[in-house]
Amino acid sequence: MISPRPRFPLSAPVTAPKKGSLTTKQALLTLLIALLISSVAGSIELLSHATNMRQEVQLRVAQQLAIVNGAAAEAAFQLNPDLAHQIAYGLFSDDEVAWVSIRDDFGRALAEFNTPEQAESTWLSQRLFGDILHHQTALLYYMGSDMPEAIVGEIELVLSEGYLTQQFLARIYAVVGFSILEAFILSILVIAFFHVFITRPLLKVHAAIAQTDPNRPGHWPKPALRGHLHDELGHLVDSLDHLLKAFQQGLEQRDQLHHLSNMDGLTGVANRRHFDEFYKQHWYLAQQTQQPLSVIFIDIDNFKKFNDHYGHAMGDETLRAVANALNQCIDPTRDLLARYGGEEFVCVLPGQDHDDAVDVAHCLREAVLSLAIPHAFSSAHSDLTVSMGVASMSAGVLVSAEALIEHADQHLYRAKRLGRNRVETRKRPA
Repeated sequence: MISPRPRFPLSAPVTAPKKGSLTTKQALLTLLIALLISSVAGSIELLSHATNMRQEVQLRVAQQLAIVNGAAAEAAFQLNPDLAHQIAYGLFSDDEVAWVSIRDDFGRALAEFNTPEQAESTWLSQRLFGDILHHQTALLYYMGSDMPEAIVGEIELVLSEGYLTQQFLARIYAVVGFSILEAFILSILVIAFFHVFITRPLLKVHAAIAQTDPNRPGHWPKPALRGHLHDELGHLVDSLDHLLKAFQQGLEQRDQLHHLSNMDGLTGVANRRHFDEFYKQHWYLAQQTQQPLSVIFIDIDNFKKFNDHYGHAMGDETLRAVANALNQCIDPTRDLLARYGGEEFVCVLPGQDHDDAVDVAHCLREAVLSLAIPHAFSSAHSDLTVSMGVASMSAGVLVSAEALIEHADQHLYRAKRLGRNRVETRKRPA
């Protein structure tokens, strides 16, 4: 009896991507890398924005002070508060300025504007703009071509730390938002690319392996991966194909060797070793399931005389012919015919009771007679004959495996004593 083939380890059926799947891991890793890259790029961009914003603010304030310097100097020279007020108010009306003052050369304020409530200073605002908030410049008045410009006062202003920080944060939000959107789009593109060119082909290979019959691994549905014939994926599929075919060849060789180890080399039926395994297994099964089991011992009558007078070559041919004839009376998918030794054969009939076994025994005897092999030296018949002993056990009467074999053997010898070419048994199961 051929033992079942070992299960070939295969993957589970392919399902939709889930947590822990290759697609999910790839997507998460791609998104993480994209976010990391965008974070680094965004940080560099934020530093660049901070530097540019500082330069813009300083340049803008310098330009504004340069523009109003002449008018503010005129107001300071003439001690004209109204004109100073207009100039200071023009500077203060910009939300960027928190405090502005125009003074004469004695330090007296001609005009001054101040934001009543200032936002609290933070480490970020101090880090970014703390050193560029305060601006002060002298007011130069042109006295004449033969005299140098005279300092007639000064203009001083302080920028709004909260306003500048707010403007910078607005830029941060825009940059971060754009970076996140950019990372998401990049991730989608990379995920789609890897899914089409790497993940999907791997899933095809996985599906093909999952669909492989464990008993026929060499006939697996080898996937055709277009565009991957000469790359690593193509080599992977080819390697799997060679491996599975080699495994298939190994299974076939193992089965062939196993079959040969269980087969009688002369007659082609099961040998004694196979009989012992088969009988033991089915005796236990019959005992557990309360099913009948029958055994028939078969012996070729006067076979020693046949060999002595017709020769061993003819004897071997006769053994093969008898085995073939006996095999025609049983169902080889359920029953077993084995060569027990020399000219003896044995039949194991699982699931068949005493009456069924007797019918099979008569079929066996008639099958051998139908061969019409001459045996001039037989004490029973002019042609070759067989004697048989039948023993059965049923659900009502269970006997040990050894006892059942012994009963069949005893009935066989009884058939020989009673003249051969007959079937002997007991009406009541043994």
